[in-house]
Amino acid sequence: MSHLSASWILENPADGDNGLPNSSQTLGDSFQAGMNLEENVEYPMGDHQSEEVGFFNRQKPPLSPVKLKRQMLRQKRMELRTAELIRQDNENDNIMQETAFEQSKRLEPRVTGKYSIWRRDFESPNTDSTLKLMRDQIILAKAYAHVAKSKNESSLYNSLMKHCKESQRAIGDANSDAELPSSALNQAQAMGHVLSIAKDQLYDCPTVQRKFRAMIQSTEGTVTALKRKSSFLIQLAAKIVPRPLHCLPLQLAADYYLQGHHKKEEQINEKFEDPSLYHYAIFSDNVLATSVVVNSTVAHAKEPEKHVFHIVTDKLNFVAMKMWFLVNAPPKATIQIENIDSFKWLNSSYCSVLRQLESARLKEYYFKANHPSSLSAGSDNLKYRNPKYLSMLNHLRFYLPEVYPKLEKILFLDDDIVVQKDLTPLWSVDLHGMVNGAVETCKESFHRFDKYLNFSNPLISENFSPNACGWAFGMNMFDLKEWRKRNITGIYHYWQDANEDRTLWKLGTLPPGLITFYNLTYPLDRSWHVLGLGYDPALNLTQIDNGAVVHYNGNNKPWLDLAVSKYKPYWSKYVMYDNYYLKNCNFRE
Repeated sequence: MSHLSASWILENPADGDNGLPNSSQTLGDSFQAGMNLEENVEYPMGDHQSEEVGFFNRQKPPLSPVKLKRQMLRQKRMELRTAELIRQDNENDNIMQETAFEQSKRLEPRVTGKYSIWRRDFESPNTDSTLKLMRDQIILAKAYAHVAKSKNESSLYNSLMKHCKESQRAIGDANSDAELPSSALNQAQAMGHVLSIAKDQLYDCPTVQRKFRAMIQSTEGTVTALKRKSSFLIQLAAKIVPRPLHCLPLQLAADYYLQGHHKKEEQINEKFEDPSLYHYAIFSDNVLATSVVVNSTVAHAKEPEKHVFHIVTDKLNFVAMKMWFLVNAPPKATIQIENIDSFKWLNSSYCSVLRQLESARLKEYYFKANHPSSLSAGSDNLKYRNPKYLSMLNHLRFYLPEVYPKLEKILFLDDDIVVQKDLTPLWSVDLHGMVNGAVETCKESFHRFDKYLNFSNPLISENFSPNACGWAFGMNMFDLKEWRKRNITGIYHYWQDANEDRTLWKLGTLPPGLITFYNLTYPLDRSWHVLGLGYDPALNLTQIDNGAVVHYNGNNKPWLDLAVSKYKPYWSKYVMYDNYYLKNCNFRE
């Protein structure tokens, strides 16, 4: 009764008074009158006399006791039902209030604090409402057009497709209502009118449902293909060498020979093997990136004359690397440049990776364009199909005692890091008998061993814990004395040989590193090594500013156009853009 309009009039036809009720008549009275009508009217049973008497002019007979009792019971049931509906309504209100209260308690105040009614975003709370409406209309129109075509409704089909095209032209590249033309709202109204007509003429729930399901499946297929293509293009962009970066080693190598440096004898510096100094290992084929690592480290060193940088590169970039540090030698620090091809002990009979690279199966995996792990098979393996993952510059980190037999401790640095503080305190950190000092990367369930290793293989599940915490390469303090004592290189060879068929882990250096240094890694304070500048645009800038080393791990390297713009200044301030060679190769900030 609470939902009936107050303007409704319920009257008894037998009363003979068809006038309007007075203003004091209540809705309950009207309802009671209707009930009395239902109980009191007797229908004719075919009698001739009753046919002559008008139905609405008959006198109302008195109520029998049975009918009166029935009326009272019906009234009582209605009252109970009304009370029950009111009670349910009150209960629903209480539940909604409690739910809203619980949700309000779960709100994160720090997130709420980021919003302000004075922000420009709040000038219009639905800044893209019209745009979303028009896009939804296009989807509906395409669905109805398909149904219209199947039912030979050519005129309606043509009208729907016409309005679809007009709406698409109106939307264009707009991302908000402000970017839509002034005629967009009129177009949305016209489209709504056509959709209303289509709904009246064509709406058939099963047919429309099938069409929408087909559209969803088609869209999902398109999205999957685009994701695959995007992943491939990102990997391709990350691996292509920019023209300035390709120009630099060519210019340096040409001048190295033109200026006759190749005729000069190299002098062996005693500092190269002095264990009392601070030694760094950098393995890279990128001249510019290596220079940034050295420049940033020396810039923050309190005693730069005690710092020795051991740089190993490949034969292609060896001369260019030497020429760069001949011309741009850091003040007081010592630089050693070596060619990895000069390590005669590093051959396929000793090194598992080199031996695997000679196998026909691995060559086919890496160098055959029609391999199943190509673009058509998905994006998961695209990253690992790059031959750099079997580059010896990548795996040379597992041979540090052989490369530097007279050193006791060495700090390994990747070429995509920037040093922001003096690193000499790392040599004083007690590793408690561990071989590797590194920053752990696990947070809750992230970056644990089960992310990198195949625990469905019993060789992995029986020897390692899936919840063991991962750590990062990029800045690692290695105790070479403990390394030799525990034969770490031999452990690495064992597991590398076991993974020749790539069933234990995907390729790379981190998974074998996690295995090789399992239970032999000492966790350093997180402030020593801040990661993620090469893929995460939402890092805490304060944390970056306070980090001793920041690491551009990921595809968005700072020397590429893919770089995250707000992180690039941390790297570019150590690039000497006024350098003669950088100017010639068109390096710009």
